[in-house]
Amino acid sequence: MFLSTRFFRNFLSFPTKMSTLERVLANNELAEGLISSLKSEIDGIRGMKIEQKKRELREENVRLRLEVQKAQEKLVQLECASGRRQISVPGQKDVPMDVQEVPKAAEKPVDMENNKPPAEKKPKKEKPAQSKPQALPEAPIDVGRLDFRVGRIVEVSRHPDADSLYVEKIDCGESQPRTVVSGLVKFVPIEEMQNRLVVILCNLKPAKMRGVTSEAMVMCASSPDKVEILSPPEGSIPGDLVSCTGFQRSPDAQLNPKKKIFETCAPDLKTNADLVACYQNSPLEVPGKGVIRAQSLKNVSVK
Repeated sequence: MFLSTRFFRNFLSFPTKMSTLERVLANNELAEGLISSLKSEIDGIRGMKIEQKKRELREENVRLRLEVQKAQEKLVQLECASGRRQISVPGQKDVPMDVQEVPKAAEKPVDMENNKPPAEKKPKKEKPAQSKPQALPEAPIDVGRLDFRVGRIVEVSRHPDADSLYVEKIDCGESQPRTVVSGLVKFVPIEEMQNRLVVILCNLKPAKMRGVTSEAMVMCASSPDKVEILSPPEGSIPGDLVSCTGFQRSPDAQLNPKKKIFETCAPDLKTNADLVACYQNSPLEVPGKGVIRAQSLKNVSVK
């Protein structure tokens, strides 16, 4: 009796379980159908957009090709109107003969935009020939083109990157002292450099010497074994100009290194037997105060 009852109950519930399974399977099939349908629609939409884009690009190419062709035709018309002969190029449409052979004076050029002939140009009036100003002859290369002045060393130190160089600040009568680099370490003690009057060449082009820009040159009497700083006459002050008897003082604003002006004058800059610094045996001097001298070096180069 117990077994019969349990079997009966299972038998009654079997249709219910089968019905649920069938619904699940049916829903699964329905979902797969929907997914397949959606994929087909998406593929169709994508294909339609691609075709539409291709069609738009083809239409754009046709439009641009027509615009280029119109521009070329307009250019040919304008060139023919101005009398330019057209020459056929292989691979291009032949230019009509009546367009090729238009002579320059056959017809007046036409303004293609306004369909009007352009205004006739008035003949230019010839201007009377004007004589060009002649370039002034260059001054002769001599000591007059060198800007020698008196200066005072107000500060001196050793060059940070070169054992043989001093870096000086020299007052030469200007608003700011000039920075000057001199290779005098081996010849003049630093104590003798401080607060000393010197003669400097001021119109050299500034140049860097081991990283420090030098704006002038201290003039010295020089032999192979000894170098002495030239001394201005007593009573000189920073800014005093140095001239040379017999040569007009007319210094360049800045010496052009390509013209080698100082290099040309240098062989004639020497001290004489009286220790006086000279150019071609004419003394260098501060007018009204005296001549420039070396301490002991006679008949040696000044540089």
